[in-house]
Amino acid sequence: MANLPFVNPATGEQFGQIVMATDEDIKQAHKELRLNFEVWRRKSVADRVRILRLLQEVIIDSVDEISAVLNQDTGKSRQDGLIEVMMVVDRMHHYYRNAESWLQRRRVPPGLYIFRQYYTEPHPFGVVAVIGPWNYPFDLCMSPVLSALLAGNTVILKPSEVTAATGALLEKLFQRVPELAPYVRVLHGDGTVGAAIVESSPDLVFLTGSTATGKKIAEATAKTLTPFLYELGGKDPMLVLEHADVKAAAKWGVWGAFYNTGQTCMGVERVYAVEVVYDEFVTAVLAETEKLKMGYSPALDNPNHMGPLTFERQVKIVREQLGDAIAKGANVLTGGKIDGLFMEPTIVVDVDHSMKLMREETFGPILPIMKVKDETEAIWLANDNEYGLSACVWSNDMRQAKRAAHRLQVGSVNINDAISHYPVSELPFGGVKQSGNARTHGREEVMQFTHLRSYAIGWPPLPFDLATQMRYPGRYKLGKAILRLAFGVTPRQRVQPIVEVVESVKKAEVKPNVGKWAAVLGGLAGVTAVLFGLFRFRK
Repeated sequence: MANLPFVNPATGEQFGQIVMATDEDIKQAHKELRLNFEVWRRKSVADRVRILRLLQEVIIDSVDEISAVLNQDTGKSRQDGLIEVMMVVDRMHHYYRNAESWLQRRRVPPGLYIFRQYYTEPHPFGVVAVIGPWNYPFDLCMSPVLSALLAGNTVILKPSEVTAATGALLEKLFQRVPELAPYVRVLHGDGTVGAAIVESSPDLVFLTGSTATGKKIAEATAKTLTPFLYELGGKDPMLVLEHADVKAAAKWGVWGAFYNTGQTCMGVERVYAVEVVYDEFVTAVLAETEKLKMGYSPALDNPNHMGPLTFERQVKIVREQLGDAIAKGANVLTGGKIDGLFMEPTIVVDVDHSMKLMREETFGPILPIMKVKDETEAIWLANDNEYGLSACVWSNDMRQAKRAAHRLQVGSVNINDAISHYPVSELPFGGVKQSGNARTHGREEVMQFTHLRSYAIGWPPLPFDLATQMRYPGRYKLGKAILRLAFGVTPRQRVQPIVEVVESVKKAEVKPNVGKWAAVLGGLAGVTAVLFGLFRFRK
C-alpha cells in the first residue's frame, strides 16, 4: 500500500504519513454511503442540525490541535489556522439557524389551475464527492462537507495530498461524533485517487481547486452527465482610482496580496492605478511591504506576516511568471528572492497584458502594479481576463466606486478593502467565467447540494378551473378573455372581456337561443373564476 507523507513546507521535515485509499476502499465507501444515505435523508432537518452541532462542539474544543496541525502542514501561523476554524464555525452557526427555513417545502402560485395546489421541495442528490484544496485545507474542505450533509446527502471527502495531515485530522474529527461518522468518509490519496472517486459515479461532484483540475473533472463527469460544481482559480484585480485614500489602499492592498503568502484565490493578484495617483501609490506600497516579516514559528503568538509557499509546484510557477515579466520589460522594485519554499514579498512595475504575470493565476507573493490613464481603461483591463472571481475598487467617491464595481465581470466586488467579503457567512461567494459555477456562503451554498422536485395536488379536473376549460374544443373566445383579463397590461385590455360578455348577453336577449345562453353563462362563469383566482395567481 502506498503512503502519503506529512511534510512541513517550512522545514522540509516529515512528521507522519497515512495510507492512500485503494479502488476497493472507494467501492466500499460508495456502497456503505449509498445505504446510509437512505437513513440520513429521512432525518428531519432539526435532527441533522442537532448532530452537526455536536461536531461544532468538537471543533471548538479541538481548536488548538487544529491550528497546530495546520501550522505544520501548511507553514501558516497558528493564528491564520485559527481564522480558518473561526470562518467554518461562524458559517455553520448561521446555516444551522436558517436550515429549516431554507430546506422547507414551498408553495407555488397555481396559475390558471385555481383549484389545485402546487409546491416544490428540495431533495438531496445522494452520495456527494467533495475534492478539497491545499491552501485553506480546513475551511475549504469542512464547509462544503457540512453543507452537503445539512442538505441530506452523504459525503466522500478527498482532501489534498499536499496537506494530507489536515485530511487525517478531518477524519478524526468526524469520527469523534459517532452519530455523524456513518454518513461521511475521508479517502486519502493523490490525483489518481481523486480521478477514481469521480469515475465511481457519485451523484454530484464538488471541487475547490485549479482551473486545470476543473477541466479534467468536467471531462470525466460529462461522460456520465454527473452534476459538477466547481470553485476554481482567480486573477483578482484591484483598481486604485483618482479619489482613493492612497495610504489605505496601499496598506490593505499589500495585505490582500500577501496574506497566506499570496496563496488566496480571492487575494489581490494585479493592480491598476490611475496615473494621477500611481507614483504616490507605488511609494506607499513599497513602504508597507518593507514592514512585512517572513518566517516560520510553531508558537501561538507568531510575529511573522508570511510563511513559506505550501506547495513546491508554486515555486516553479512563480519563477516562470516573474522571469517572463522581466524578459518583457518589467522591473522588480523589491523582493524576488526565493530560498527553499520561502519567497520575499515582491513588487513589480512596468507590466502589461503580454506578460503571464498579468494574465495567469500566480498564487504567490507577487504584486504587479500597472499604470492606467483613467477609470475606463482600468475597468477594461480588469475585465480582459479569463478569470472572474473577485475584485476590489478603491475610491472615496462612492458614486464612482459603485459605478466601477458594477462594470466588473466578477462574482464579488469589495469597495475600499480586500478579501473582507469572504468571511461574511451569508454573502454568496463564487466566480464567473473560468473561476467556476459554485456558490459558497449562505443559502446558495446549502441549496446547491439539493435539486428541486415539483408536486401538483388536487382532485380530478374540475370544470371551474380555467385551464380545464381550455382542454375542450371551441374555447377560443373564452381563452382570449382569460388572456386579456389575467395578463392585460392596460385597464382597457383587462376590461375588454367583460364588455364582450355583456354584449353577448344583450344579443342573447334579442334572440333567445339555448346554446348561445349556455355559451354566455359559460363565459360569465369563466370571468367569475378569473376574478376569483386573479389575486392568488398574481401574488
